[in-house]
Amino acid sequence: MSEGSKLFSGKAWRVHEFGSPEVMKLEQIDTVAPAANEVIVKVHAAGVGPWDGWIRSGNSALPQPLPLILGSDISGEIVALGADITRFKVGDRIYGVTNKRFCGGYAEYAVATSTMIATKPTSIDDIEAASLPVIAVTAWEALFVHGRLEKGQSVLIHGAAGNVGAYAVQFASQAGIKTTCTVSAEDMERVRSLGAKKVIDYAKARFEDEVRDVDAVMDFVGGGVQTRSFGVLKKGGKLISAVSNPDQGLAERYGVLAKFFLVDVSTETLERITAWLSEGLLKVNVGATLPFDRAKDAHLMLEGKVPGPKGKIVLVLDTA
Repeated sequence: MSEGSKLFSGKAWRVHEFGSPEVMKLEQIDTVAPAANEVIVKVHAAGVGPWDGWIRSGNSALPQPLPLILGSDISGEIVALGADITRFKVGDRIYGVTNKRFCGGYAEYAVATSTMIATKPTSIDDIEAASLPVIAVTAWEALFVHGRLEKGQSVLIHGAAGNVGAYAVQFASQAGIKTTCTVSAEDMERVRSLGAKKVIDYAKARFEDEVRDVDAVMDFVGGGVQTRSFGVLKKGGKLISAVSNPDQGLAERYGVLAKFFLVDVSTETLERITAWLSEGLLKVNVGATLPFDRAKDAHLMLEGKVPGPKGKIVLVLDTA
């Protein structure tokens, strides 16, 4: 098959201009031969996350040339391989992320970078698998790559009931890290069930009055919560944000490390998460499933224009 040859044809949600969910178009797309380090995946389910909305509206932190296919989290079956692929074979069931631009996933056939996917755990289905990659890897990297937390240390997790926060709570508690979490009253019991040692209702108590001298803060909220968090860290502690860049002046004043990061999904990290899933150590929270042709509705949920769920939104294509 020559370079650029058409291999598969299927529908995909594409945008030709940035804007509201109305710019999304369901179009027939030809998938060309994969590059040497890529695979083509017959997508069974595709996750929907806030970053998809940022890309669609033109607010991505990364360059996004148009036109583009939205979506990054996928689960499905490999149907074609690039020339250099040895880890996977045609027919493998995989999950992961399409590429470093976080696009191309809302498609019947998606092209994925082979170093950003892993074999799908047999303990979960395609819908659950598609809900996981970006949020679970973000939580893992926040705690262990950027926070460098170890057993016996302490962490304050903001937004602990959110998609990323819920995995951070589980990873931290399973790793023997002392977890304090801020949540709304309705989420307190759920977060306790995920392993949190101490849960604070942020509407009733200021977290600064409840916790001091923690080794790290995981910020999945941003804004004033992030700013107030400097005061609860011990000297040399770490404030890690997946939301926005912390104030470096405050970091210097308090004698702490503060950083913002963009998730870097890899096969190796996905395989770590797969191992935890296979041992039954993680609870997956799918909030809503929608048919593939209702992707616009999923983006309206992201924007709060129609009622949305707690938990990840997943588009379902074919879970056979």
